[in-house]
Amino acid sequence: MTTSTATQANQLRKNSLGVGAVAFMVISAAAPLTGAAGAVPLAFLLGNGTGLPLTFILVTLLMLVFAVGYMAMARHISNAGAFYAFTSRGLGGMAGGAVSAIALLSYNCMQIGLLGLLGGAAAGVFGGFGLVMPWWVWSFIAIALVGFLGYRRVDLSAKILMCLVLLEYLIVLIVDAAILIKGGDSGLSIPLFNTTNFFSGSLPVAILFVMGCFIGIEASTIYAEEARDPETTVPRATYLSIITIGLFFLVTSWLMIAASGVDKLIPTLSATGYDPTTYLFEVAGRYAGGTVATIMGLLFVTSIFAAVSAFHSYIARYTYVMGREGLLPSSFGVTHATFQSPYMGSILQTIVAVIVVGAFAALGLDPILNLFTWISQIGTLGIIAMMSVASFAVVAFFNKDAHGENAFASKIAPIVAGLIMLALFIYIFMNFGGLTGTSGALGIILPALVIIAAVVGLLMASRLKSADAKRFGNLGQNTIN
Repeated sequence: MTTSTATQANQLRKNSLGVGAVAFMVISAAAPLTGAAGAVPLAFLLGNGTGLPLTFILVTLLMLVFAVGYMAMARHISNAGAFYAFTSRGLGGMAGGAVSAIALLSYNCMQIGLLGLLGGAAAGVFGGFGLVMPWWVWSFIAIALVGFLGYRRVDLSAKILMCLVLLEYLIVLIVDAAILIKGGDSGLSIPLFNTTNFFSGSLPVAILFVMGCFIGIEASTIYAEEARDPETTVPRATYLSIITIGLFFLVTSWLMIAASGVDKLIPTLSATGYDPTTYLFEVAGRYAGGTVATIMGLLFVTSIFAAVSAFHSYIARYTYVMGREGLLPSSFGVTHATFQSPYMGSILQTIVAVIVVGAFAALGLDPILNLFTWISQIGTLGIIAMMSVASFAVVAFFNKDAHGENAFASKIAPIVAGLIMLALFIYIFMNFGGLTGTSGALGIILPALVIIAAVVGLLMASRLKSADAKRFGNLGQNTIN
């Protein structure tokens, strides 16, 4: 099949990303330092305490099981629409349309929620150096920088994110090493496989926080059209990301327990006043020195920035694919003539971020307690929903044609992952108010946005089917040979 010169030009930049670049783009969304400073202490306190390291082991295994079927399908589908493309090819265009709208909602919520966290953290960190500005100023600065990177070539973003993520890992590993060398508060003999600790406290809450540390691992397929040899690059990057994130948080959470001691962990955390950033910085100062703690504060801000940039990239590519394939106006389905970036999607996301952050600032709402907690949890809920649907799409896809894949990859693993993800989605949806601190109607309206997005996506797909049945039938098709 031949394509016109215009069509060939209107493509994402091919052969731009290797295994390492894709892996770092994925890991940056998981934000290692943000997870260690924010999610892990809260998971200790509100979840299952010293049972958290075992929780990380089990969730890592769940992510690997999910990846088996997901990567089997990735070997046969190369489309920046990722969840949307997989769902369209497995379950049909109507389901694909629903997932595409959920994806736009979810990744926008993750990115905009993190902008609140970044603004709050930056105001505190830089305020300590005498640079005092309202939180929303820092958020707007981040929006401008991220928008600039999203407009330019993808390999520029990848290089910057690689540097930031490496620095994140380095600073946390320095603290980990200091705890290991000094032996912690009461020694290092902390059993990893203690089931009593695992089932203590609130295991569901612990699982939710741990799952949040892995959000983004599914996005390796978004870069399939820009990766070198995507049939091998994407799976390798995905497995590398999962294993790296899992081992990092397993070791770090174990040593964070050792830093205070098993018996002192919860009392120490309770004394912080539920500030999710205080504990790790206190540990860093105590074991590695005040300079390391200060540097960690700066890297905490850049960690959030890296995650914001990664989610911005996801949104821009989903918008581009939806425009290219007819679900959104065709004006969104174009790439920049020079940078071959999905610049229209990048511009749209930047505008949305400015509006939402501006609204929260105008209303005087808290950037962390309100913007980050409320909005990002909608994103988590939507991503878990898409992981469940995508798993069932894998089964449906290979039922039509096994493509040489074995039964474990094409049926067993995706069914197990899909059912577990579905159970998690239902639990979060039914208990959203309690988990996020939203009460009354807000606790119902916010999770309902995921369902509303799905309905909007169905309507977009239905419109396309009526207007152009042939184009509807080609939703999610491969774009690279």
